[in-house]
This record gives sequence, structure tokens and C-alpha cells, in this order.
Amino acid sequence: MTVSTSANFRKIAAFVAAAGTLFWLYTFYFIAHVPPGDGTGFQWLAVFPLGMIFVLFFAPAWLLVAIGRLPRFTIVVGLCGLIAFAIIWAQLLNEFPKS
Repeated sequence: MTVSTSANFRKIAAFVAAAGTLFWLYTFYFIAHVPPGDGTGFQWLAVFPLGMIFVLFFAPAWLLVAIGRLPRFTIVVGLCGLIAFAIIWAQLLNEFPKS
């Protein structure tokens, strides 16, 4: 594998990891603006499964991008994390109170 091919996969892996990280940060903004519902603040419990997805998929992806190892595997891990985010987020949107 040439250096330029490896660098391209590394850039794609960084892009996927950045997309997951930005979505994870956006969830905090979204949850903060959810209508109060019953006033208990239980909507903040959604942070835990989303945080676990970030820690399990995107923190290792960032580490692998930083050290330049296994770029193709890193892309797969990041894409699996994005799929996990999509599944969990779709479920959470049904649970949040509507305005």
C-alpha cells in the first residue's frame, strides 16, 4: 500500500470520527432544548447511551487516527458508531416530549 492511499484512508477515518463527535456534541444542545415535559429532567438520561457509543466507537477511532494505525478498520468502527447513533437517536426522538 502506498503512502498516499494510506493517507486517504486516514483522512476518511478522521472525517467519520469527526462526524460522530460533532453529532454527539449536538445531542447535548438538542437535549437542552427539549420541552420540559414533567419537569423531572429525565431527558438528560439520554446522555448515557449516547456517551457510551462515543466512548466505544469514536474515542478509539480518534486514537487510531492519531497514531496512524489501521485506517480501514477505523473507518469501519466509525461507521458502526454512526449506525449505532442513528438507531439510538431514532428511539430517543420518540421518547422526548413534543412541544
